[in-house]
Amino acid sequence: MKKIIFLFTIFLFTLNSYELKYAIPNNVGDLNPHRYSGEMFAQDMVFEGLVDFSEDSKIIPALATSWDISKDGLVYTFYLRKGVKFSNGEDFNANVVKANFDALLKDKNTHSWSAFINALKEVKIVNDYTVKIYLNHSYEPTLRELSLVRPYRFQSLSSLQNNTNAIGTGKWVFVDTKLGEFDRFVRNENYWGKKPFLDEILCKVIPDANTRVIALKTGEVDYVYGNPSYLNSTVSLDSFEDFKYDKNFKIIVTKPINTTLIALNSSSGFTKDKNVRIALNMAIDKDAISKYVYYKTQPKADFFYPDDVPNAKINKKPYDFNIKQAQKLLSDSGYKLNKNKIFEKDGKILELNLFYIGSDAEQKAIAEVIQAQLKKTGIKLTLHADEMSTFYKRQKTAEFDMIFHSTWGAPYEPEIFMASFKVPAHADFVAQSGIKEKALIDSNIDKISSSTNSKEKAKLVKEVLEILHDEAIYIPIVFNTNKGIVSSKFDDVKGSIIGYRVPFENIKVKK
Repeated sequence: MKKIIFLFTIFLFTLNSYELKYAIPNNVGDLNPHRYSGEMFAQDMVFEGLVDFSEDSKIIPALATSWDISKDGLVYTFYLRKGVKFSNGEDFNANVVKANFDALLKDKNTHSWSAFINALKEVKIVNDYTVKIYLNHSYEPTLRELSLVRPYRFQSLSSLQNNTNAIGTGKWVFVDTKLGEFDRFVRNENYWGKKPFLDEILCKVIPDANTRVIALKTGEVDYVYGNPSYLNSTVSLDSFEDFKYDKNFKIIVTKPINTTLIALNSSSGFTKDKNVRIALNMAIDKDAISKYVYYKTQPKADFFYPDDVPNAKINKKPYDFNIKQAQKLLSDSGYKLNKNKIFEKDGKILELNLFYIGSDAEQKAIAEVIQAQLKKTGIKLTLHADEMSTFYKRQKTAEFDMIFHSTWGAPYEPEIFMASFKVPAHADFVAQSGIKEKALIDSNIDKISSSTNSKEKAKLVKEVLEILHDEAIYIPIVFNTNKGIVSSKFDDVKGSIIGYRVPFENIKVKK
């Protein structure tokens, strides 16, 4: 009899269990929040920090309920939330906070891109639920950087000691994985805050975008969402357009969250020439890319940032699409059109190499459009599809003329992203290193990070952005949106202003 009751209970649980099947291109990987190989959306599901960043762009309490900042900006006191447990039952307290920060400081070189880790001096325990963070110098974006999904979220003490890297305090618990097939998350029933409505998120590994379309239509998955910058769980843009007219699905398009850019190497090759860089900016028809590649779901980008990024609006004219003016700039730099209608100088044709991630269908489509457009101007462009790890290594080692890049979006902009310009961790260092204003850019970035004067900060940010625009170091292409397709049997499915975040917690099954 007991066995029958037990089986009936399991049956009822299964009957009332709500699962969402979410398509992902690959397994979520190593979820250690102190590392960078795992998928950020999954780390965001499992781990929490002292603070979080809200959808209305505010710093809000998370594992800290409140905080004080000393007048000199060198000491941050955090008052921790009591009664919080990790998913394995361990307590969250000041010892955990200190141990996590100590681990980050011990491995400081891994996080050299972070201005906060370079400012961090030490963490001291005041009592079980109070910690003080001491900085070497003031760093105004401290709270925003502490809201990032990595590396400033907390794993349990046993995770730190035994390298079991998926033990967090977040809304979801990582419970199962099968390479090449799925990753499974269940609701954290011991979560300290408002719990998600769904019981389970099953992340199904479907690498191919066209196969995801079939999976949506057959019910194998319920949801795709993202853009290649952060969440490459997308379908082709042609397919996305088709789903708009299918009553069995709902479409989600967020406001712009970051910018797709082409970074230009100012240190070597033809792109050392400022006129060549400006000509490249003027030879690309961004309106055509927005219309024909993105069906206008992503607006063209004339500048590094959209105007709603703090202090990002600059008083400069965009480089409008103008083939004749681009050709004149090249002629002014000594280039002449040869019999094949390609510019050359000193016997060398103007041939550039553009690198993109081979698995990224959107980068490939943009690259092919740019190749055709530059040919009309008289520039030969050779395209190279890189494997992802090779691509990001290339950004650091300066082995490119042109390479795809993107800004990071909220909550990184602009100070946290700009701080990364100073180290060869991404394409920016290489792109900027050949211009005479590089030292001024770096000096401004140091002042931006430390200043608490809003007028001074705005002036410094704008000066950096104006230098980058005048020097034509980047070609802004489009402002990215996250796009989603979800089965109409689900309600309250929304996007996020944060590129890597999938807000699963509000999703409900339609009754």
